[in-house]
Amino acid sequence: MNNRQYKTSELLKRFSPYFRPYKKILFIDLFCAALTTVCELVLPLIMRYITNEGLYNLAELSVGTIGKLGLLYLTLRIVDCIASYYMANTGHVMGAKIETDMRRSAYSHLQKLSDTYYNNTKVGQIMGRITNDLFDVTEFAHHCPEEFFIAAIKIITSFIVLARINLFLTLIIFIFVPIMIAVCMPLNFRMRSAFSRQRNQIGELNARIEDSLLGQRVVKAFTGEDAENEKFAKDNEDFLLIKKKMYRYMATFQTSTRMFDGIMYLAVVVAGGIFLVKGLIAAGDLVAYMLYVTTMIATIRRIIEFAEQFQRGMTGIERFLQIMDADIEIFDEPDAKAMTYTSGNIVFENVSFAYPDDHNIVFNNLNLRIKSGEKVAIVGPSGGGKTTLCNLIPRFYDVTKGRITIDGEDVKNITLKSLRKNIGIVQQDVYLFSGTVYENIIYGRQDARREEVIEAAKQAGAHDFIMGLIDGYDTYVGERGVKLSGGQKQRISIARVFLKNPPIIILDEATAALDNESEFAVAQSLSRLSEGRTTLTIDHRLSSIRNSDRILVLTEEGIVEEGNHETLLQKRGIYYQFYTMANELK
Repeated sequence: MNNRQYKTSELLKRFSPYFRPYKKILFIDLFCAALTTVCELVLPLIMRYITNEGLYNLAELSVGTIGKLGLLYLTLRIVDCIASYYMANTGHVMGAKIETDMRRSAYSHLQKLSDTYYNNTKVGQIMGRITNDLFDVTEFAHHCPEEFFIAAIKIITSFIVLARINLFLTLIIFIFVPIMIAVCMPLNFRMRSAFSRQRNQIGELNARIEDSLLGQRVVKAFTGEDAENEKFAKDNEDFLLIKKKMYRYMATFQTSTRMFDGIMYLAVVVAGGIFLVKGLIAAGDLVAYMLYVTTMIATIRRIIEFAEQFQRGMTGIERFLQIMDADIEIFDEPDAKAMTYTSGNIVFENVSFAYPDDHNIVFNNLNLRIKSGEKVAIVGPSGGGKTTLCNLIPRFYDVTKGRITIDGEDVKNITLKSLRKNIGIVQQDVYLFSGTVYENIIYGRQDARREEVIEAAKQAGAHDFIMGLIDGYDTYVGERGVKLSGGQKQRISIARVFLKNPPIIILDEATAALDNESEFAVAQSLSRLSEGRTTLTIDHRLSSIRNSDRILVLTEEGIVEEGNHETLLQKRGIYYQFYTMANELK
């Protein structure tokens, strides 16, 4: 997981392009913000006029004049209400659309990341970043430009108006603004750090809950409830400690702003009162002055308090960018071509591979040729690189050195989509999506007709048991297919590959976790699936691979033995030892 820290300026620069599709809405929103600000700033001027006229020129102040001023203010309030409605409604919708766009971008980027990223990143952390973290972006996207725009108008206008009333008193008030900012900004940065730690800990909590709930059968089987409760309690307590620290920063922050509010009001009351006694300011001007200062202080306080929301938004954007900046290690080369047809000839030429994260070398200078339609089995000790070798063909990982070709074309010069479209994979750990049987089979080819789905199920030997389910093909399979047996899930996954109809098949321990009856049924399905296709089979049950055209024995030293079942037995080497050991265990 990328945990890079970003400067605020960089975060804003990277975030700003998401406003482009909604710049018209943003412009109208800011225009409405300006209207509401004008309405608020006119009131002190009206009060100043009425007060001064009432004290010094009462004869000129008529009911008609007051009525006109009241009508003007009523009109402004109506405009204010309309503008506020637009800001609260359409402005928030704009923020929600930006959040949606960002989530779409993050999800699309996650689809392109390699297995290395997911091997080193907790799913709970990813979930937190594309859900909870982006919730705060809605408020941030709407309020950030709006609040700063309103604040700029109010502070600049207030300074101009107050300076015209009394420049010296205005300077006394405004001298506290930079001091207030200097005191509050460090607290602001501490809040952001606390928000970031809080979000990270939420991700850890999500990961802990997900891990425990998905493994709840293991937890119950080993009576691990107490251990899981203890681990959760520790993570939960860590989250509480982070929130305590965050609230302490918030309390200090808010107390500081209130203290400066009091100092500024005190300055207005004392200095303004002295100026009034000395005849340096009119009573109406002091009333307007107090109203403007109240408006300005409320604006500064709102901006400072908005810092909490601002930092939440910044944290959400930062954690979003940490996903977006995760390197896409497997990608299409600029001149990559789509594979329209393949006969299934696969060649490994001096292939070396080491995992990108730990640089653990799996094999060096491996050479292998697999003919079209050939059934090749791979056996060997655990950690020898059997699954890794197969994962290199569809480019789940890229080779460190050498190259892999299909029909003479380097797989790196083939678009990922067309490459993987021509390869079918059946694994030991079957993954079924939460949905119906039909939805899981049609995942093999989304444009398939229902008759084709049923035919694929028949070929996989799955149709009969599917029809025996309560809703047939429309039966809900549960999370990860939990409502089905291992053999049933495996046959559905085989039906998915039948529907896909690829020329290259990889069978990775496809029957390893099944009982004898299920293994027999699945083995028949796999036999039909392999017909006429280039097939690579990994299986520790040697009885499943003895009829392969060729068997490879792969160890840490590479391919050490090669031949059919009878040939390898005659060599009395590693394969012979495996076979003898398997017979002894029967």
